[in-house]
Amino acid sequence: MKAIIPAAGLGTRFLPATKCSPKELLPVLDKPVIQYVVEEALEPEGVEGVVIINSHEKPQIEQYFSVDEDFESMLRERGKAKEADRIHEAATLPVSFVYQDEARGLGHAVLQAAPAIDEDPFFVLLGDYFVPDRQMCVRMGEVSRAHGGASVIAVAPVPADQVSRYGIIAGECVGCLPGTNATGEQEGAVWKVTGLVEKPRPEEAPSHLFIVGRYLLSPRIMELLATQGPGAGNEIQLTDAMERLLAEEEMYALVVDPSEGCDTGTPAAWAATNARMALQDPAFAGAFREEFGEKGVALLG
Repeated sequence: MKAIIPAAGLGTRFLPATKCSPKELLPVLDKPVIQYVVEEALEPEGVEGVVIINSHEKPQIEQYFSVDEDFESMLRERGKAKEADRIHEAATLPVSFVYQDEARGLGHAVLQAAPAIDEDPFFVLLGDYFVPDRQMCVRMGEVSRAHGGASVIAVAPVPADQVSRYGIIAGECVGCLPGTNATGEQEGAVWKVTGLVEKPRPEEAPSHLFIVGRYLLSPRIMELLATQGPGAGNEIQLTDAMERLLAEEEMYALVVDPSEGCDTGTPAAWAATNARMALQDPAFAGAFREEFGEKGVALLG
């Protein structure tokens, strides 16, 4: 079983910084964003590899996940064995690459990985959001197994006056994660999905639950993407193929708390994520508080 991470975008929100360095390699503390996502993707039971959908304009990502024996040797010779070990660990993660050199939408990006999934179910993790404890996809896998291997998406509640900004699911609550008593739109509730509505008006929204960027999908979706016509923005949309999948197979949604993840999709969100992670990591927290003081820490809260 594989997990797919789309990473072919231009990162225009971070220009000019991303002119030479892909946004996926921007650091959160001392690791690039994409390494956090890769490590999260490998956490669920059965996932044995990650397929990164890259652009040929961003060879630095593939270089990062490649072993550089000369560099590692130089570090060890200089007494930096710990750093060399961490670099080697990242370079030997089970990561492979496919390429999308045209910006034709998320669905088109995912389709590029079709030969790599071996007709198995697969995860999709959007690369500008990661979950530090790596458990969101694990719980999605549990929901899938409880419903005969069905597709599962992670969703989260959004205020009623903001539903018009998102893709919203239709359906009904049919249960909850073991060990919880969640109902409705509470964290841990499980919904059977009956439809996907793109940016509905508040009075027409079938729920207040939007997709947060984590998917566990049937291999059938690849066949549907291969014949999917352009949708919004004249691009191949993953949600359009998912709507077609609903006509053939069951799909479920797990309600999550979006704040358990870290957003890095904009410069402000990336900066806030660095601060949040620094405060939670003992190796950085002391230095952070010393630099910014308790007033600075309070401002982040």
